[in-house]
Amino acid sequence: MMSNIKSVSNVARTVKSRPFRVAIEGNIGSGKSTCIKFFEKYPNMEKHAEPINEWRDVSGHNLLGLVYSDLNKWTFPFQHYVHLTRLKIQTSPPCHSKITVKMFERSVQNSRYCFVENARKQGYLHDAEYEVLNKWYEHITKQIDIRLDLIVYLKTTPEVVFERMMKRGRAEESEVPLEYLQQVHDAYENWLNSPDVGCEVLTIDADRSIDVVKEDLERYSYKILGGNHTN
Repeated sequence: MMSNIKSVSNVARTVKSRPFRVAIEGNIGSGKSTCIKFFEKYPNMEKHAEPINEWRDVSGHNLLGLVYSDLNKWTFPFQHYVHLTRLKIQTSPPCHSKITVKMFERSVQNSRYCFVENARKQGYLHDAEYEVLNKWYEHITKQIDIRLDLIVYLKTTPEVVFERMMKRGRAEESEVPLEYLQQVHDAYENWLNSPDVGCEVLTIDADRSIDVVKEDLERYSYKILGGNHTN
């Protein structure tokens, strides 16, 4: 088992005026949606899966399909829209007053430090496009509290998630090569081991079976639920 916790001491872990924020992070096919479903039994938690349906229909345009079909052409508009949808989820008021924890699949920080950085490195974004997205993010961080309190990182190897991705058969993912999954994996490792992570990271070995991963989620549920900050 390779579950471990990395702490960042100088960052406040909770803000009383908002719910405890937990981002579920990981590569395509790492089990993020399954992880979120695992916590459905907790009534004080608001859960948000990745807004894939919104990306598939932007006034009739399937941005998710377009970006996978041509990363060079569509990465910039796709990342713009992903930033917007993640921001709405991350900062929206809780659905009712008893919500003390908000859990969501990936984060605004992930978009900026993982996918945008990788896109620039691989040449999918021109320098000017990269700077526009970076300036947008800098402005948001100054104007809005988007801080995370905990990241649950479902760590996988690219070969394992590639096999899972092929089995689940999501149409847009049929053209995703193993090379891209390796790039995403490397981008995650670079981000989550840098000062930019800004919060505590709980790493779970998600190459293992889902039942074993669920045992870890249960074991760390107190921390994931915000500890003493939950009802």
